[in-house]
Amino acid sequence: MSQADVPNRVPVWPRVLGVVLALVGLALLIGGIQLVTLGGSWYYLIAGVASVVSGVLLVRGKPLGALLYLVVVIATAIWALAEVGTAFWGLVPRLAPVLVLGLFAALALRSLRSPAQAIALPAAAVQAVVVLAGAASIFTPHNTVENTAKKGVDIVKQVAVVSDAASPDNRWTHYGRDDHSNRFAPFDQLTADNVKGLEVAWTYRTGAKTGGGNEDQNTPIQVGDSVYLCTPQNKVIALNAETGEEKWVFDPKTRENKWWSRCRGVAYYEVPAVASAAPAAQGSDSAPAAPAPAKCSARIITTDKDARLWALDAKTGEVCDGFGDTGKGYTDLSVGMGQYQDFYYMPTSQPLVAGDRVVIGGWVWDGKKTEQPSGVVRAYSLKDGALEWAWDLGNPAITKLPPEGQTYTKGTPNFWSHGAYDAKLGLIYLPLGNATPDFWGAHRTPEMNQYSTSVVALKADTGREAWHFQALHMDTWDYDNGTPPTLVDVPDGKGGNTPGLVLATKTHQLFLLDRTNGKPLADVEEKPAPQGVMEGDAAPSPTQPWSVGMPQLAKNTLTEKDMWGATMFDQLYCRIKFKQLKYDGPYTKLTDQMTLIYPGYYGGFNWGGHAYDPRTNMLIVNDMVMPQIGFLHPQEGAQEKLESLKKNDITNASWATHVQEGTPFQSIRGAFNSFLGLPCHQPSWGNLTAIDLNTKSIAWQVPLGTVEDSKLQGVRFGLPVPVGMPSLSGPFATAGGLTFYAGTQDYYLRAFDNQSGKEVWKGRLPVGAQATPMTYLSPESGRQFVVVSAGGARMTTDKGDYVIAYALPKK
Repeated sequence: MSQADVPNRVPVWPRVLGVVLALVGLALLIGGIQLVTLGGSWYYLIAGVASVVSGVLLVRGKPLGALLYLVVVIATAIWALAEVGTAFWGLVPRLAPVLVLGLFAALALRSLRSPAQAIALPAAAVQAVVVLAGAASIFTPHNTVENTAKKGVDIVKQVAVVSDAASPDNRWTHYGRDDHSNRFAPFDQLTADNVKGLEVAWTYRTGAKTGGGNEDQNTPIQVGDSVYLCTPQNKVIALNAETGEEKWVFDPKTRENKWWSRCRGVAYYEVPAVASAAPAAQGSDSAPAAPAPAKCSARIITTDKDARLWALDAKTGEVCDGFGDTGKGYTDLSVGMGQYQDFYYMPTSQPLVAGDRVVIGGWVWDGKKTEQPSGVVRAYSLKDGALEWAWDLGNPAITKLPPEGQTYTKGTPNFWSHGAYDAKLGLIYLPLGNATPDFWGAHRTPEMNQYSTSVVALKADTGREAWHFQALHMDTWDYDNGTPPTLVDVPDGKGGNTPGLVLATKTHQLFLLDRTNGKPLADVEEKPAPQGVMEGDAAPSPTQPWSVGMPQLAKNTLTEKDMWGATMFDQLYCRIKFKQLKYDGPYTKLTDQMTLIYPGYYGGFNWGGHAYDPRTNMLIVNDMVMPQIGFLHPQEGAQEKLESLKKNDITNASWATHVQEGTPFQSIRGAFNSFLGLPCHQPSWGNLTAIDLNTKSIAWQVPLGTVEDSKLQGVRFGLPVPVGMPSLSGPFATAGGLTFYAGTQDYYLRAFDNQSGKEVWKGRLPVGAQATPMTYLSPESGRQFVVVSAGGARMTTDKGDYVIAYALPKK
């Protein structure tokens, strides 16, 4: 038998590849047909058909099957670049699986007798290089904005640097360090050059229960040689600033609340010194001896979930005698609120000390009912705990307690986060939430609609309104303002500065306002908004405000092209899911159809706040990009619908409901995830961004956090892939040119170079954090300490009770 008569034997493995391609193609074809019927991309249908044909041909031993799939590879590359350009994370699910299969198709072409064998190895080599380069690139940050400014920090304002630990400026007394809430520490001991030397100086365990409804979001404060903190259960603890040794513990003995326990910080107040009444003896040259500090001359101010306001002796932790209206050392904050269910009202954030008074708002349980406790804001004397004034936006005639038999106006927008205070102007700045419940507005009064989701400036001495600015009209998305306003200086173009205020919102907007009158210092435009609404609900606002004069840190509108997946299959799933959702762009109201909520109701920007470097006029913010989905369901059967969604959910969407008692509908909401449990939209899902307020532009932007400690279907990733993750808490900046941040989903405290945005150090934490770190100079050693509470990140199961301090080694 001649050589020409020998049958052409096809290796087994190209046939196996053919089966794989046919199955892949079949999945793409089925999903592609569904996507096309929804008006989506034709790519998956066409690629599915071509892949099936390629697979069948390869099973039959035809080299044309391999050639056809190489055409699919080329066509896919063209389509992917057309959709997302060179965006790395956009290209990964579109190209990675196709290139891997294409690599094997090229090798199959070589193993089959074909005139096209000559292109097999070059095609395989090209695809192998691209795949390997892509695999290496997953550990490189993408979606970055690099600072192209000249090297070195461009100082626009000289700020006194504090190097002496005995300085009165060496203290952190507010959530934002000072009453301007700018979270800037004037210490330059730590720099980009030496921060790598940071090491754990001490660790303290609070013993607090964390996890479930107990979340540690505490930012400690510091005065002198003491650090003060609180636990989710409202215990207050004083530590030695140098060693972390416990000084005292105060336990208010609150009732257990397993659903929602937070304490974001305690406050500090010093009673003004009184001149000695004992003059020196006549003819004596000696001055009278300074009296010993009286008990409670320095006070720790704290609240608890049982709605009580306490003043404690900063030295001993003892309750201050004579403080409060109960005769028990505390003021009862429930007075005037009327009857309400347990824990439907409670302060959770650090009290705002403004001069000799403390300003108190309170968290109101989201989405429960129409007649929830009032959002009244009250000020109490820090000397005796007496009520000084009240601001009830629903009834301005009430200036202290309501008349006998009445209450503060129920269900009004509340101040639940942190505020700021300008002593020179005598104004207090407070971010307000939306009226309850969150996703229905038919019952709301004109006053509720006027103040919902706004920032209000109150006169510190009287509590009367100076001005307010509304960041969102007719809010029915739970877009309440929780981010503390930051007081900044804005160049006026004439060599001077205008006193400004930055309001960051869940809608991903940054509003820059004149803090003397609330007028925008950067352009704000009213743009048309979607008008669809459920029958019986209040009509939406025809327009919504957009801060067009400030940079937009994320896409304003999602499209099908923004859908993402770890593979081409879950990306196809997300594209189908997106096309099935009701979505008319930003501010699409919830109806009885499954609706896309973007930005999501976590933000944008949440309660963490931002840092402001006055030397460079740089605002440094962390944000998150987390769309949700949801719909309205009639009260009857809503709980059964919720349980059905939970039972059949394959996306780890964390379905929940706002019962919205007093309205016709409950709102049922969950995360917008793929069947792998990953977000359906393209990374980054969270960034750290520096905004130059001199030019109102982005100076730099980097993805914040990795998937190292995240889990996919219960399996920990373990790889530090910097996709940029959603984050809670805020950053702080220093005169040493660094920004510190800890609230990522992976377990690190990080330092970034303020000039470039590059990460210059990270310290491993035992668990994640969702608290803002702080810093101070220790009076004992003079070292700069950085302290963070690590109780566990929001979306991770690992919880703890750690307070950890970092410092450079002692010389």
